[in-house]
Amino acid sequence: MPVYKAPVTDTLFVLNDVLKLSNYSNLAGFADLGEDLLEAITGEAAKLAEEVFHPLNLSGDREGCKRNDDATVTVPKGFKQAYDAYCQGGWLGLAMPEEFGGQGLPYTLHSAVGEYMSSANISLTMYPGLTQGAIAAIVVHGSEEQKAKYLPKMVEGTWSGTMNLTEPHCGTDLGLLRTKAVPAGDGSYKISGQKIFISAGEHSMTDNIIHLVLARIEGAPAGTKGISLFIVPKFLVGDDGVPGARNGVSCGAIEHKMGIHGNSTCVMNYDDATGYLLGGENKGLAAMFVMMNEARLGVGLQGLSLGEAAYQNAAAYARDRLQGRSLSGPKAPDKAADPIIVHPDVRRALMTMRAFTEAGRAFTLWTALKSDIAHRSPDAAEREAAEDLLGLATPILKGVLTDKGFDHAVAAQQVFGGHGYIEEHGMSQYVRDARITMIYEGANGIQALDLVGRKLAANGGRAVMAMFKEIGDFCEENREDEKLSFYTKGLKKGLNDLQASTMWFMQNAMVKPDNAGAGSTDYMHLFGLVVLGYMWAKSVKAAEERLAAGDSRTEFLEAKRVTARFYFERILPETTLRKARIEAGADTVMALAADAF
Repeated sequence: MPVYKAPVTDTLFVLNDVLKLSNYSNLAGFADLGEDLLEAITGEAAKLAEEVFHPLNLSGDREGCKRNDDATVTVPKGFKQAYDAYCQGGWLGLAMPEEFGGQGLPYTLHSAVGEYMSSANISLTMYPGLTQGAIAAIVVHGSEEQKAKYLPKMVEGTWSGTMNLTEPHCGTDLGLLRTKAVPAGDGSYKISGQKIFISAGEHSMTDNIIHLVLARIEGAPAGTKGISLFIVPKFLVGDDGVPGARNGVSCGAIEHKMGIHGNSTCVMNYDDATGYLLGGENKGLAAMFVMMNEARLGVGLQGLSLGEAAYQNAAAYARDRLQGRSLSGPKAPDKAADPIIVHPDVRRALMTMRAFTEAGRAFTLWTALKSDIAHRSPDAAEREAAEDLLGLATPILKGVLTDKGFDHAVAAQQVFGGHGYIEEHGMSQYVRDARITMIYEGANGIQALDLVGRKLAANGGRAVMAMFKEIGDFCEENREDEKLSFYTKGLKKGLNDLQASTMWFMQNAMVKPDNAGAGSTDYMHLFGLVVLGYMWAKSVKAAEERLAAGDSRTEFLEAKRVTARFYFERILPETTLRKARIEAGADTVMALAADAF
């Protein structure tokens, strides 16, 4: 049976000591969020994740979801009760606006709590997660009437939400979509078409499901310019706010998936379903990106979460499993063999997982804080700067953390050896569940292209130059500190590789766009290596400050020093390899004719 313990101590270290959340008391929702309240909230979230969500993870995977003859869907046993506990605890509305029943607390705190829930049970956590993305789109693009009608019930979790984008013939290229919208003459539209891969598309855990559906209004321009977004409720909602007649939307099938079996991923059929325009006509792409950006950050968090859960289980197994003797002599002479944690290669795997995960947690919360600043700061220039960095970080966070989350699930499975291949040990589930995170909400190759093709050049390169300056300034400000000089030198070397690769793209990708495409994934990971190195350097500085102040968490802080050094010695030097691949260009990548494959 897999184990899980929420990393509350590390979360609080990042929030209080690395990010210094107390410095942001001027932002809405931050003023009363002192260290005691942070500890209380994360502690309660940990209990819910460990005691309610996690015990249903393995059973939910085995049972899966079932489509019934009447097109309803039954979710795994216990999911409804766990979902209700989550909603009744106010967790769904933690960072939602108070005017709609939320608590108005920081998105940063929501992200911290979200990690625990996804680590404990990703399939279950996806149900409220999709609702939060739909809420975000309605908050930004909905009319006052739409907000009043849908948001309070969605925030409290009585109603859930989905996002319906993909169709059988088109995934990322949404300009090809065929779902149509015909004006009904009363301000509503009749929606017809089919959507696939719709997470939480049908279930009975809530009284209503509010689908957000991309469709093309009759006569609209072809391609993405003619896309609109519609609110299509499962049950039509009257003026009194009460769900009434069933709408023309139904679950045609449940997808037979490799993982996330506890989430009802559906084929959704729309047959003259009544829908309501969200935002302006042909402006659906802008509204969709509110959902997509929220989802990309959430999926990056899923990659981190599954990597953390897999690491915890691998470490626990390595401490107990007896096999072989240490190369430096027996460490458990009273036993038939030593625990495998004494072997350097097992340690290498565990340290790699740990080094990426702890830095990834800091990066995730750093990015969430940028979102809070972008949406809550009273200063326009501060909002713009934060929005720039948030946009730049999003594809890196999604792409790198999900790639690494899957890698770490596989590495944890390897630590278990043959037992990792057996379902009851749970490692196979982490591998299967983590694999989807690299695909949905934009496959990671798309994230890399978004980074290189859009984010680097946005606003004349303002965001990437700001990031380079922030990291460079940190190195310069701390290079004389003997406790930090090792890290500032290594980070500066990685930054130099990143800047050189960025310049190479500027000089070589404009005249030959395939150079950008061929190097984009390496560039995304190069950027990720440097940003995670920056998070480690900030973490070491925070640890040194706490040790100097006599902090009692000596063992925890010393472990930060060791893990940071491992990252800088064994992982960060990979920037040189990534740079070499980028500068090799696209010639050999594109040389063979298509038939040669």
